[in-house]
Parts: sequence; C-alpha cells; structure tokens
Amino acid sequence: MTAPAGPAQRVQRGRAARKRVPRSAHALWIPSVERPDPVAVLERQDRDRLPELLPVRYGRMAASPFAFLRGAAAVMAADLAAQPHSGLTVQLCGDAHLLNFGLYSSPERSLLFDFNDFDETFPGPFEWDVKRLAASVAVAARENGHGEAKVRRAAQEAVAAYRTTMRRLAPRGELDVWHERIDADRLLPLVRSARLRRHVESSLTRARRRTSLQALGKLTEVVDGRRRIISDPPLLEPAGASDTAALRKIFCDYRSTLSEERRMLLDRYRFVDVARKAVGVGSVGTRCFLVLLAGRDHDDPLFLQIKEARRSVLEEHLPGGPYVHPGHRVVAGQRLLQAEGDIFLGWMTGPQGRAFYWRRLRDPKGSADVAGMSPADLVAYVRLCGTALARAHARSGDRVAIAGYLGDTDTFDRAVADFALSYADQTAVDHATLCAAVAAGVVRAAPGI
Repeated sequence: MTAPAGPAQRVQRGRAARKRVPRSAHALWIPSVERPDPVAVLERQDRDRLPELLPVRYGRMAASPFAFLRGAAAVMAADLAAQPHSGLTVQLCGDAHLLNFGLYSSPERSLLFDFNDFDETFPGPFEWDVKRLAASVAVAARENGHGEAKVRRAAQEAVAAYRTTMRRLAPRGELDVWHERIDADRLLPLVRSARLRRHVESSLTRARRRTSLQALGKLTEVVDGRRRIISDPPLLEPAGASDTAALRKIFCDYRSTLSEERRMLLDRYRFVDVARKAVGVGSVGTRCFLVLLAGRDHDDPLFLQIKEARRSVLEEHLPGGPYVHPGHRVVAGQRLLQAEGDIFLGWMTGPQGRAFYWRRLRDPKGSADVAGMSPADLVAYVRLCGTALARAHARSGDRVAIAGYLGDTDTFDRAVADFALSYADQTAVDHATLCAAVAAGVVRAAPGI
C-alpha cells in the first residue's frame, strides 16, 4: 500500500498544476466557433420530460438573464469543459449559483448556512463551481443596477472568500475540517450593514417558522373528512392512480437505503396523500412528487419530496463517477458536501426504470433576496457563499493541494472575476437568444408561473 503524500508534497502538487493552467489563465472566456446553440442544448434536456410543464420552464428562464443562468447549468457545463482545467478534483455541486445557497435545519434542529441543491453534483475540477458562483454574482449584480466596478468587486470578493477559507482549512486536521460548519447564529456578527442585518434577522425568523405544521396549513386541506394536498395546476396537482400505486409500491425500496434507526423512525408514519409538483427552474419538467405522511396523528405531518434524478450535466464532459444510479449520486453528493445532512435522504428506481431520490421537503429553510441587495449587502452575502463553497470542497478534495494552487495573492481572484464579467456578457446574449426563440415560436413559454 502506498503511503499517503505529506503536506509538503500536496502543496507542491497544487503548485505544479499552475504549469498546466496558470491562475491568470482563468480570466479567459472566448466562446469557441463550435459552441453549440444554447437553446439547442436546453432542448436536448427536454427529451423525456413532461411536455405540459416545458412552457413553465422556458417562461421562468426567459424572465431575466439571472433566471436563464439558473436554468442553464448544461450550457455552462459545456462552456467550462471547453477550457483547460487545473485537474484538482473535488465533489462539485455542479450548479453553485447564488440562489443554491441558503439556510436549512440540521438533524439537531440547528439552522445552518450551506448548499441546498445537489441535482448536478459530480466529481470534477474545483474551479468549475467557483466560476459558476462568480458568474452568478456578476449577473445578479448587473440586474440590481450596480456599476461595473461594484459588479467586479462582488465577483472578486466571492472568489477571495473561497481562496482564504481554503487556505485557512488546509493546515487543519481531518476531523476539524469534516465538522466545519456555518451556524446561522454566526451570520449576524459578520454583517456590518444595518439593512442586511435586518434582512438576515428576518430570514432567520422565517426559516424557523417553516415547519411541517406550517406547511400542513399551507399545502393541504380537509376534503370529506380526509387530509389532502391542495391542487394548484400546473404547479401542484393530484397524482394519478397509477403514480400513487407505484409510489406506494416503491416506498420499501427507498426505505431500504436508509440506516436502521431511520427506517424505524420512518415506519412510525403512514401514507396519506401524494401530488405531482413542478420545482425550480432548470428542473421543471422532470418528475417530482410531494408525499404527505402522518405520524402520531394528523397534526404530526412529514412531507417528503420524491424527485427524478437524471444524468448530471457534467457527466458528458468528465470521466465516469463512482455511482451508477443517478439517485445514489445525488444522495451521496449531498451527504459529502453538506455540513449536516437530511436524515430522510434516500434513493430508488421507479416505474420504467426511472431513478429518483427522496428528501424531506419542509425543514426550516430560507434563501436570500439577492434582487434587493445593495452593493455592500451583496458583497457580504457572496463572501458567505464563497466560504461555504470552500468548506464543502475541502471535505471532498485535496484542500492542501488546492490551497497550494490558489496561493496567498489575489491572482486567482482577479482572474475569475474577469471571467465572471465576460461570462455575464455571454449570459445576456444567451438569454436574448432564448427570448428570440420564444418570440419566433421555436419554444413555448408560459410567463409568470
């Protein structure tokens, strides 16, 4: 058995990667002449999605350049894959834009700040997540009307927070890094702006109120003496008899992917109702269901979300990952990246061989109102996102080598900020291309849903 490399060797490995891709080279964004049409990339994803929901997807993406970026992870994955990369691999989120960070509840009921979306998670070069985060910062800042100097500063601060956090974690012990987390109560001391402080306090309050009981009143009603999920077509509709029967049947397969004590906990609940749900932006059209379970009585609800897991948008551009089952890939990626995981995370194969994963729907959680942030507030927020991203990467990749690659100067920060501004330009062009396709009737969009 080969002895593991020591810290000095790992630092050297990171510095050697600069010869393959100098840090300054990350500034470049020059689209290839063979770059595929972005609408064509999106339409390829439509295959085998629910056709009646596709207009919702395109309506949401056409709303703004930032909404387009959110739904266009496949477009950006192809763009990143066309560039040289560091070769320093981590478990990528795969879709690390600003709104995929937020508050959620740990199993111990503590509020944490972290990633909250893992549909595209896959092993790959660490900088792909950093570049997607920085690009989303630039697009959001421009939509907020910030001047270009402030747009650049926000993007650079997100990258700087990533770099400094990775360097802070590099010399620490393995268990210390594994248990690193960002407690929500630690957010307020980091916020200097009075306005953002009020926003964070409000977000914490709302997150703590978002419980299963609160969801029971919002998402369900009593019909003929029986509790049912409220219908709100096309976003939330009763599942058909065949879907309901299939979900009941495969419940045991999902249950088997949980640990023994969690299976025992789940067994205390009974199946009440199920509905089909449209979620997100890029995910709209994939199959997703909301299941209502009841524990001790009807006032003890548990909402589980069953979401179709497809190939990550990164898979066609990277070597094969360790998981054959897409649902297993999502669950394993979330468990690796999040500081504290959902106790009901599991996966199984559904009808027609489709892969799904299960998770708790209504844990206390909250996300930032990025659209309402001033330049100072946005900088404070993106620093948190950069910090959380580095913490996640440090668990799954060689943090010592990555820190060695990044170095103690701002060379990497400035380069990725340059990339972010250029890619924000590209996103505006791609968004306009989608809007033109909608106007020409090439794709149908249902605005405002």
